[in-house]
Amino acid sequence: MSELAYQIITFYEFKRLENLPELKARLKSAMDELSIKGTIIIAEEGFNSTVSGLIADIEKFIAVLEKELATQLKYKSSFHEERPFLKAKVRIKNEIVSLRQAVEIEKGIGTHAKPADWNRIISDENTIILDTRNDYEVEVGTFRGAINPKIEKFSDLPDYVRKNFNPQENRRFAMFCTGGIRCEKFAPLMKEMGFEEVYQLEGGILKYLEETPENESLWEGECFVFDDRITVDNNLMPGKTADARPLSVNPPQKKNAANPAQNETKKR
Repeated sequence: MSELAYQIITFYEFKRLENLPELKARLKSAMDELSIKGTIIIAEEGFNSTVSGLIADIEKFIAVLEKELATQLKYKSSFHEERPFLKAKVRIKNEIVSLRQAVEIEKGIGTHAKPADWNRIISDENTIILDTRNDYEVEVGTFRGAINPKIEKFSDLPDYVRKNFNPQENRRFAMFCTGGIRCEKFAPLMKEMGFEEVYQLEGGILKYLEETPENESLWEGECFVFDDRITVDNNLMPGKTADARPLSVNPPQKKNAANPAQNETKKR
């Protein structure tokens, strides 16, 4: 088995899903059969997930996902020497990312900026660079010149923007998040608020780090991820930052180094 035997994939899509309890059961069964660990969130508005498994098993699971979700999966990928998750979960929720207000996702069409174009966009002095993530995520790392809104949860971001920016004065925004999903909701909301020129980093920080050479990167620090790695560096390898999440956020399960055999069954 290779040193980086486990593949971690992150994916989401806004699309109409039906018969959620039946879909949940089929996805959970496939995860168990292929020894896939992690969490899949499904809702009527779509799906959102980060899962991991042996490379060959992930390849098989992607085929299952594409069939069950009737899609061609767009995912971001990284690798690790051990499992970053210990359990397999499929959860039904009201939203796949919680903004707690209705948004017309279609209004975000035309706002996506590819990683290859991102440096040019955020290097423009007229661009306001907005980090849409929670405060403890931003503290670990962010893009050069980005604003930290210092929010505790994503649903606090609309109020922050309304209080601090004016569509008549602040016209050009570039926003980003870890994998892109938060911006998929927030970019169209910014358009609804009346902001004229809005960009969202397509694929998020993880896609940018995957495609951007380190010597060209405008990313500073490490990127927080919600698994046992805690953070990843510019090369998407496990970072060195300690977990600084508030107690209200469940920390990842630490593995039992003394008895690795218990790691697959120990409760998170």
